Parts: sequence; structure tokens; C-alpha cells
Amino acid sequence: MAQFQVTVDEDVMRGLFQRDDGLARLVEAVVEQILEAQVTEQLQAKRYERTEDRQGYRNGYRCKELKTRIGTLQLRVPRVRNGAFSTELFARYQRSEQALVLALMEMVINGVSTRKVRRITEELCGTSFSKSTVSDLCKQLDPLVAEWNERPLEGPYPFLIVDALVLKVRKGGRVRAQSVLLAVGINQDGYREVLGLQVGDSESEDSWSHFFQWLKGRGLRGVDLVVSDDHRGLVKAVQRHFQGASWQRCQTHLIRNVLDACPKALQTELHARLRLLFDAPDLATARRILDDILADYEQRAPRAVERLEAGFEDAMAVMALPEPYRKRLRTTNSLERLNQEIRRRERVIRIFPNEASVVRLIGALLMEQDEEWLTGRRYVDMNAYWEWRATRGAETDSHAVKERDAAA
Repeated sequence: MAQFQVTVDEDVMRGLFQRDDGLARLVEAVVEQILEAQVTEQLQAKRYERTEDRQGYRNGYRCKELKTRIGTLQLRVPRVRNGAFSTELFARYQRSEQALVLALMEMVINGVSTRKVRRITEELCGTSFSKSTVSDLCKQLDPLVAEWNERPLEGPYPFLIVDALVLKVRKGGRVRAQSVLLAVGINQDGYREVLGLQVGDSESEDSWSHFFQWLKGRGLRGVDLVVSDDHRGLVKAVQRHFQGASWQRCQTHLIRNVLDACPKALQTELHARLRLLFDAPDLATARRILDDILADYEQRAPRAVERLEAGFEDAMAVMALPEPYRKRLRTTNSLERLNQEIRRRERVIRIFPNEASVVRLIGALLMEQDEEWLTGRRYVDMNAYWEWRATRGAETDSHAVKERDAAA
């Protein structure tokens, strides 16, 4: 284990007892000294030291925010001219940031970047960087992402939420639209897990079928409910690969589809009625509210009514589950929030330089989210679900016995 000699300024020590953020400032001072020691060790030379063993040169500092349990630390992280300084201190927090920087660097090297992108990469990585630097960084990050994305999936996942993102990727000398297929599972203990991602040419049934086969090959089993939007290829693939499972159409997507077919003057009014419909405590109440909506809007918004009536049954599949699980599983909103984080980084890239950079950036982000979910609070308590499943199984067995006796 590495050992470091750390000194603490008297003002920092005084602030430890006089300021609310005193502990955070103390930790900042210690961490920055550790970073200085690490860059000295990596360069094999102290600041301004002349030595034949020197491996590079310092190039100022960059600011780094690190969220910790004692508050947000504002750190001055040393930079070196070839952009190769790395530290294990940020290993968990920096994977997605490293992937973002790598994508930007690849854009510059491939000659497809804007002046803004070049300025950002030089600010993040140093005044210059080479293809070998990018290659070395990729070798460090890519195996981690690949290992996580190919890991065995253990235990049943009763609930599966799937969605796709369309990104622009430079491929074969042209910019093409590529679909990133994502899956989140809720495991037998009630924790969310990011199960994996794949890049495909489209959201066709074949692409989704390949994705589901890949997940099942890694151990995905025990799926009881699949939540997604109403993409035709996706729905067909779900029916093909998860026979016996229920399909829950995302209620948020259905509401959007219905309102898109509604005259603007009626959208606010109809939206309030739809919220009342999908917040109904049971299916019988929901059907009564549906009948009222169909009667009230059949003449004023016929296309909207048609879409609502066609999608109602699939959007209410979750009502078969015990009440505590319905709100969590009636939409893909939990996955949509994850998509927003991906989009925030994707807007910086705009056009990915290659498919590998897509997997690297999105995979690194998903790894961090997966770790946060598995080490955080339980998403749902599964005890009621397993009790419900056991009761449902007993009822099914009893019904089968009665049918057998009647036949005899």
C-alpha cells in the first residue's frame, strides 16, 4: 500500500472546528496532496526537477467536483502534457467522464470535430494528445465495460423494463442512425439492475430478438412482466421470447399518443381525465371511467378515442399485480430518467466517431448507475409479490385438480 506524507495548513485545521464545511475542506487539502504525490510518482520527477528518468511534464490543473458523504469537494487535479495522468481515487466516479473525454478525443483525431470540441478536449486532457494516448486509455476502460456488459445474470428477474435510444454514429465514412437497446431488471430481492446494452441498426423485431436471446444466454429468466413502449418490432419480440409473461404498455407513452391525436383545445381537459383513468384503484373503476371518456369525446376527438380504446387493455396489464407494484411498473419512467443522463452526454458528442465509443460511453455510465442502484435503497419490497405468486400457483393447481376430477 502506498504511503504519503501529508501536511495540513493551520487555517484548514482551525476551520475544522469553526466552519460547517470544515471537514470537507480538510479532506480537499489531503486529497490534493495525494494527487500531487501520485503525479510525481507517475512522472518520476518532482516539480522543476531535472532527471533522466522523467516520464513527462506537468501542465497546470483542472477543477474536479467529487460528491462525497461529507459534501462536494472542489479539487485541483494535476494535468500532464500527454493527458495520461490517472488516479484510482476517481475510479468509480470517473468511468463515464473518461469515456466522454475519449469520444471527444477520437473525434479530433479522426478529423470530424468542431473547434469547440477541440477546445474542450485540450482543456480536459492537456495541450496535446496522440493516437497512442487514446489507444492506451481505451485499453484501460474498454475491458471493464465489456466485462460488465457480458457478466452472468444471476437469479430470476420478475420485472423487465426495456427501451431504445437512437444516436448518430459515423460508420463506413457516413453518418448513420443506430439504435441502442437497453434493459433494466428488478431482481428477486427488489433491487434494480442494468442488465446490458447492445447497438443495432434499427428497432426491428430481429434486433430486439437478438438482444433478448443475448440476455437469456447470460442467464435472464423468471420474467413475469415486461414494460415498454408500443414499438411494433419490440412488442413482437417480447411475445416471441417471453411467452407466459404479461406485456405492460407504458401509460406515459399511451397518454402522449392519445393527446397527439386530440384537438389542441381539448388536450388539457382530456389529459386530466386520462390521469384519473390510470390512477384508478382497480380495473372495474378504470373501465367505468374509460366508458365515460369514450362517450364524452367520441364525437369531439374520434382519433384520440380510437387510440385510447385500442391501447387500454395493454396499458392496464399491471393491475393484475398487487397494488404496491403498480405505480412503479406502469411506465418506463425509471428508464427514461436514465436515458436523460445519456442524452446529456450525447448532446456534447452529437455524432459518435464509431460504434465502440457508443458502447464505451453509455456502458460506463450504465455501470455507475448499476453500482448506485445495487448499493442503494431497495426499489420495491418483493415479499408481497412472492406471496401473491405462491397463492396464484396454489389456485392454479386447485383449478387443474377440479378440471381433472370433472373429466374423470
